[in-house]
Amino acid sequence: MSKNGDVTYFPNTDPAANQLKNYQTQSIVFPSTNITTLEACPVGDYTNVSTFSTRGPISIQDVNYLEEMANFVRERVPDRVVHVKGCGAFGEFVVTNELISTICKADLFKIKGQITPVAVRFSVGNFERGSSDSVRDIRGFATKFYTKEGNYDLLGLNSPVFFLRDPFLFPKLTHSIKRNPQTGLFDYNSRWDFFSLRPETLNHITRLYSDHGIPNGFRHMNGFAINTFQLVNHEGICVYNKFHWRTNQGEQHLTVKEAKKLSGTDPDYAAHDLYDAIARKNYPVWTLYIQVMTMEQAKVWLFNPFDPTKEWPEIEFPLIEVGRLTLDRNPNNVFAQIEQLAFCPANLVPGIEFSPDKILQGRTFAYRDTHRYRIGTNFDLIPVNKPIVPPVHPTIRDGSMNTSTNEGAKPNYYPNSFEPNIQPHPVEYNEPIQLVNTPIIDRFVSDDDDSYSQARLRYLSYTIDERKRLHSNIANELLFVYNLIADRAIEQFRLVFEEYGDGIQLELETLRLLNNGESMAPGRSCSPESE
Repeated sequence: MSKNGDVTYFPNTDPAANQLKNYQTQSIVFPSTNITTLEACPVGDYTNVSTFSTRGPISIQDVNYLEEMANFVRERVPDRVVHVKGCGAFGEFVVTNELISTICKADLFKIKGQITPVAVRFSVGNFERGSSDSVRDIRGFATKFYTKEGNYDLLGLNSPVFFLRDPFLFPKLTHSIKRNPQTGLFDYNSRWDFFSLRPETLNHITRLYSDHGIPNGFRHMNGFAINTFQLVNHEGICVYNKFHWRTNQGEQHLTVKEAKKLSGTDPDYAAHDLYDAIARKNYPVWTLYIQVMTMEQAKVWLFNPFDPTKEWPEIEFPLIEVGRLTLDRNPNNVFAQIEQLAFCPANLVPGIEFSPDKILQGRTFAYRDTHRYRIGTNFDLIPVNKPIVPPVHPTIRDGSMNTSTNEGAKPNYYPNSFEPNIQPHPVEYNEPIQLVNTPIIDRFVSDDDDSYSQARLRYLSYTIDERKRLHSNIANELLFVYNLIADRAIEQFRLVFEEYGDGIQLELETLRLLNNGESMAPGRSCSPESE
């Protein structure tokens, strides 16, 4: 303490470490206030429990203590199943290319220079809240646009391709990557068993275990919506598209050595880096691009254009700039504004529609149902999730924690004779024919679709040194895997490219020699965070 009783602060310029100091110095004047209960009743003693005598017992009449403890044991909400650990910020999106208004009629793309407020949540894909930000894993990049036509959610990853093409396999994939149900530990056998049995994962794996597998924080990370959407303009002309975020800070990745060090010294490195950059007014920026495929091109394209395990080649479908995203405001409270921030790919606005992408369609229900389970039936009423325009929904009522007017005295059924002006939004064009059961889709069957060509092209795009590190990264996990599963996985990599499988085999044999000629203990569990 200093002589005048003020707190003595260490000379640290880190904004995150100095949050409390900054709160004190940046607040205007602390008004004189008295502590109350949640019902605003005055509290006289806020440090001692009320007892019947000096040594107890505790009085059941100490409602302040009972209230505090009752809230304390309920202050956590269920975690997300995936993308549990995350951070976020707020900012704005500005349209930089008027061309987008001719492709998509969405109001947020209306004119060049139009500004839309946004919220963004970044996350680690498959590990728990206490994990490191520097693990080898997919990252989430979710953006909520607060538009004049309602909230539009654009969900993405730091990879342009996904593990799967069918949503029915998603729970199975997640179970294979997460903890063993008996040991409670991460088990390389389960993940590689699943990977080696589902060759459509190869393209994503080839990227995930390459030098691109561990982003250097979130500011230096690109984002990809992976799914295919349908854009509609004011004339009713439809095209298919993919969204891409490209970081203006330059894409950067961590080496395995750097990731290991950060996992031990600053496990919240990515969140820490984002918070400090914004606090120092070094605002991170991303540029939004789209790729466009006409319906005629989709009918004859070489592979299923709605398969998220594959990329659209940029040489055939070049990137078109749309706008710029700037994050310039940290949250005031992480739980209120980030943990309760609820995204869903079904939150679309006029001009952006679903495509026959099965993964996209499979996500439309799961996300909103997750939020109902985690944060309540009326999660849409939480301030960070509320649209900037008032919603009108005459039949969804009641439910726990309904803090709205609950539509007051209005009828709770539709149609009715007492609100003649309540009606659906007018359709400005003839709805396009949906392509779910047309030859575009029927040409491609998941079981015999090509799972190797794009993984081969990705592998061949790497330099010799990059391939060696890819071989090493995969072999270091297969070392902990049963021989049967490791051999199957290596054969799958050989189907991508002979050198790919041979390189992993050679690395694996070298590692086994270092362990007295044997694999590690069969079934041994090891957290990928050890990277």
